Amino acid sequence: MVSMAILTISSLALLGVFGVAVAANQTSQQNMIARQLASEAMESIFTARNTSQLAWAQINNASNGGIFTDGSVAVLCAGPDGIIGTADDAACTLPSGVTCPNAGVECLVEPGPDGVVGTADDIILSLNNYRRQIQIQTVVDANGNTVQTLRTVTITITYTTPNLAQKTYVLNEYVSSYR
Repeated sequence: MVSMAILTISSLALLGVFGVAVAANQTSQQNMIARQLASEAMESIFTARNTSQLAWAQINNASNGGIFTDGSVAVLCAGPDGIIGTADDAACTLPSGVTCPNAGVECLVEPGPDGVVGTADDIILSLNNYRRQIQIQTVVDANGNTVQTLRTVTITITYTTPNLAQKTYVLNEYVSSYR
């Protein structure tokens, strides 16, 4: 009788762990997409700086005289300037040239039942439940002086999981005026 009780309790505990694992697996794709969106935006900033596409003063939010949009915005593709998160961001298109659904919000193409990308049964996954915010701030030293050659970039990706939970991924980096 005692061994039956112990077996029942351990089975229930194991079932609870299994439930947590299933829940984590369901949101793993959304978490990976959020990380990729943040990394992509950060790389865009560093590449524009490294190629001298941007002057140091432009690496700032629009409200501070820069080119990066203020606030949380839909995830669109880089516009003519090739830099993500600026006012000229544009509707995204599929490899076929068709605009992504949901007003051109970035979308992913996944293979359909045949397992091959680029065929008629492909699945189009819109990222309309993702929002991106790029916040750029000056850095202040211990004495309260602004460090003119250094800024903090915070990229926040907010998204909704399939069970309608709101999640956030934040990427913080420093960017300097030096290449």
